[in-house]
Amino acid sequence: MDNAGIEEMFQGLGPVTVKRMFGGKGIYHLGRIIALEVRDEMLLKADETSAPEFAAAGATQWTYEGKTGKPVKMPYWSIPDEAYDDPDLMAKWVRLAYEASLRAE
Repeated sequence: MDNAGIEEMFQGLGPVTVKRMFGGKGIYHLGRIIALEVRDEMLLKADETSAPEFAAAGATQWTYEGKTGKPVKMPYWSIPDEAYDDPDLMAKWVRLAYEASLRAE
């Protein structure tokens, strides 16, 4: 996704900064990372407070295979499909990601 598309996706939250990282992109709001774009998939930050809401909406947690062959769970989740067609719903999910970033301090 190009940076303009990312900025549009997060417009319900406010301005974001997009930085290249790890072969993908990191998306920041007010200096805090709130999302990653990895292999053309947008992943929102979540934590123990918000992860159950992501799971209930059908989102999946990002995992990768660690050096020991065991999956490593990361604190990033896919965006529920219905949010892509509803700017108000997308705003809800990106706000949850920002709130998770605030709690991570």
